[in-house]
Amino acid sequence: MTWSAKQYVAFEDERTRPARDLLAALPPGDVRSAIDIGCGPGNSTQLLVERFSGATVRGVDSSADMIEAARQRLPQVQFDTVDIGSWNDSGPFDVIFANAVLQWLPDHDTLLPSLVARLTEGGSLAIQMPDTLDQPSHRLMREVAADGPWASQLADAAGQRTDIASASDYYSMLKPHCSRVDVWLTTYHHPLAQGASGVVEWFKGSGLRPFLHPLDDTEKTQFLEQYLAAVEQAYPVLPDGSVLLPFPRLFIVATR
Repeated sequence: MTWSAKQYVAFEDERTRPARDLLAALPPGDVRSAIDIGCGPGNSTQLLVERFSGATVRGVDSSADMIEAARQRLPQVQFDTVDIGSWNDSGPFDVIFANAVLQWLPDHDTLLPSLVARLTEGGSLAIQMPDTLDQPSHRLMREVAADGPWASQLADAAGQRTDIASASDYYSMLKPHCSRVDVWLTTYHHPLAQGASGVVEWFKGSGLRPFLHPLDDTEKTQFLEQYLAAVEQAYPVLPDGSVLLPFPRLFIVATR
């Protein structure tokens, strides 16, 4: 599955806001080494560079297009293209920052403790994951995928996202390895001036990727037309012509 940095940053302000909120929740302390896993085009890495001015900050992502965009944004930072699922850098790191990436990886009950093990004593693992699979936007992706002529091609598309566990589950899996675990859920409501088409454009940079990747250009156009029609019914236009996109996100700050 390919990722487009240009498509992703079309809503950069909205996508960066949760990263700012996650960073703000980190406990105070001396940070010498920080890494941004799933760094994307470097928007979240830039926040780390600004917050920890004296630290060594790095970024890794599985998308070469994202890494190229990140290097252009922050040429002074080391960025590497790696498969996050098999990333095995032992660190240790004072901060491991994972903004909107771990929802693409399975086995959180083993993955998250393994990330904590790469922290220094007192270091923090900071995670933000979209908790959107039950939202109309994602339910409609699955329905359009199952109802069209592409059903067999897209049979596995929905499974590329990992179901987000409950807050208590994440607390329980992390607390034995950490001195402090903070978990919370925030629902952002993003006004999109483009109406329903804005919702489609938003998810073309993220959640729709597994559904569009297997299709040819004609099929992609047909899929998006059907998805847009469904989105128009689910997200009513407000008096100013915009729609309000509810977007729940789960946050975790786990300190070793």
